[in-house]
Amino acid sequence: MVARILFFFALLYTSAITYFSLIVMDFKVSLAGFDPTDKMLHAGAYLFLTLLWKLFFVFKQSDFQRYKANLMWVAVACFLFGMLIEVLQGTLTSYRTPDWWDILANSTGVILAVIFFIVMAPTVKKVKQQLA
Repeated sequence: MVARILFFFALLYTSAITYFSLIVMDFKVSLAGFDPTDKMLHAGAYLFLTLLWKLFFVFKQSDFQRYKANLMWVAVACFLFGMLIEVLQGTLTSYRTPDWWDILANSTGVILAVIFFIVMAPTVKKVKQQLA
């Protein structure tokens, strides 16, 4: 049951990132072409994206054996998703442009999520056992 709920929210969140990454945004604040607040939002969005998808797989799988391998697959998928969104911004829209800084910020969020799951593995295992 927990896995189904997490799957729903992971899909919904992924769709929201896609939607908000491809629509017209009327405001933009930057400092010499670099917007630190925007980059923090990118990092946070991709950290949460990675957290949701990894939690889904934690609760979907019956064992904890493939925890780290699965974490790497989720991280790679989230990283590639972030790159795809940047490519789509440059090809599907005339009002958005791809940005290497966004890719770096997205990747930072993914890496922070990976570190979180590596450090918190014993706790995640306990929580899964309690909820399963």
